[in-house]
Amino acid sequence: MVSDWSVYMIRASDRSLYTGISTDVERRFLQHQSGAGAKYFHAGRRPEQVVFREAGHDRSSASRREAAIKKLPRSEKLRMAESCTGESREHSRVEK
Repeated sequence: MVSDWSVYMIRASDRSLYTGISTDVERRFLQHQSGAGAKYFHAGRRPEQVVFREAGHDRSSASRREAAIKKLPRSEKLRMAESCTGESREHSRVEK
């Protein structure tokens, strides 16, 4: 099992939060900024900052975690973003 996938959240220009997965969050963020990423950022929203990143997933667990985060209320997503540490906004993933 390869654990090189990350789940991330991006704060958009309208203050909304976008959640996605990638093997390279920096590259994916640049794709979103260039307009080559998700349609979410084509409707007048611009990606501003990666506010949450959780590494150490395989593709399957990253997809499940992404789906779980998308179901959370905004207040919980903001709490998760605030729990990130350092410049990279990295969140430590705890194995279950």
